[in-house]
Amino acid sequence: MGVPQHLIIRDRGAPPKRPHPSCPESEVKIFCSKNILGILGFSSVIAVVALLALGLTQNKPLPENVKFGIVLDAGSSHTNLYIYKWPAEKENDTGVVTQIEECKVKGPGISEFAQKLSEIDIYLTACMERARKVIPTSQHTETPVYLGATAGMRLLRMENERLADKILAAVAHSISSYPFDFQGARILTGQEEGAYGWITINYLLGRFTQKLSWFNLKPSEGDTQETYGALDLGGASTQITFVPRNETTESSNTTLHFRLYGKNYGVYTHSFLCYGKDQALLQKLSKDLQGTNGTIRDPCFHSGYQRKMNMSDLYDAPCTRRFEATFPFLPFPEFEVRGTGNYRQCRRSILQLFNTSYCPYSSCSFNGIFLPSPQGNFGAFSAFYYVMEFLNLTSEEQSTHKKMINTLEKFCSRPWEELQMYFGEVKEKYLSEYCFSGTYILALLLNGYHFTAESWKNIHFMGKVLLPFL
Repeated sequence: MGVPQHLIIRDRGAPPKRPHPSCPESEVKIFCSKNILGILGFSSVIAVVALLALGLTQNKPLPENVKFGIVLDAGSSHTNLYIYKWPAEKENDTGVVTQIEECKVKGPGISEFAQKLSEIDIYLTACMERARKVIPTSQHTETPVYLGATAGMRLLRMENERLADKILAAVAHSISSYPFDFQGARILTGQEEGAYGWITINYLLGRFTQKLSWFNLKPSEGDTQETYGALDLGGASTQITFVPRNETTESSNTTLHFRLYGKNYGVYTHSFLCYGKDQALLQKLSKDLQGTNGTIRDPCFHSGYQRKMNMSDLYDAPCTRRFEATFPFLPFPEFEVRGTGNYRQCRRSILQLFNTSYCPYSSCSFNGIFLPSPQGNFGAFSAFYYVMEFLNLTSEEQSTHKKMINTLEKFCSRPWEELQMYFGEVKEKYLSEYCFSGTYILALLLNGYHFTAESWKNIHFMGKVLLPFL
């Protein structure tokens, strides 16, 4: 194949383990199974699962009848390298893949190297050398390597396409120096992110081959939808992808068609750039800064919390550009955020980010984007999972619409000093933003994607993937 249409790993790092926000002494339940092949972080399987599920890998069979592949996820905050292997034989021309190694590249995302391209070689060395050791030497030249970048690099490309191209060229030059079969480095489209996430979820749930199953998530009785929908939330974008039931497509650019394991699928997918949780927060701060003297009293941060930020950093990305006209000359070099800790006020502030004033179709999400009614079960992963896991709302019993509201009301109202005492081991950035992130998730799912209190039970927050023996 040509450029790699097979990358869908995220840079969604899970924060460290910590006590439950409202009950620091709560126990963690551990599930196990005698048939477990491995426990993999969800973001670490998204790339090649979709690649092989699409039947894109066509390398020559190896003597051991096993193939290897390397995928680098070039996310906005860091890069991960994953090594996979799979049997040379495919089922209905589609591969079955297993992750065997994960290596987190030390340092920021590749978009941060725009002014220091010469450092990319050193940046990638440790993980590429790890791949050289893990994969048998006899198979190095037969092992494809792919690098894909997601929303972080898409934003850089919007700002400066030349710089984005230079980074990709430097990455390609570095990876090509290793004895693997480098297949290219490119920036994924939002549609690819959404579609590959959907493929991965359904592959792991056994909805394509019926050989795999996620034993914690069996379909409910009477569920006639063959596949799960996919909900992905990153730092810069969010994606929703599913197979609509008996609905006419009103927007051709939100539909993709796949043929997987002998069956055709028409998939709705859309990626909302700038509506990942990090960029959404920057948008909200930019909006709230209007009409102030440089101090924001923010209900999405805990009372007693303070943060200073540079104005230039706030308007450094296209996501906040629409608010920049308010301060054409940046009247003050920095501004301050002071938390007031109020869930309901935080929610009202977040809802202003979603423009629902117009819809050129029979139904829309927000900003005039066509969205059929979400139906059936959905898997929510990446930041959806990590935030909900912190709030102890990922189990089927705990993850209810009412429970989430009650938890956020209590959590957001807790003083910052108290949180630091209970969760001192959690990085300040994560801890300080859980109130915003949890409230944003609720607003996005209910007001953006139009889930209801009733359909909330169909959203399953997925963090760890358990693969039984094939």
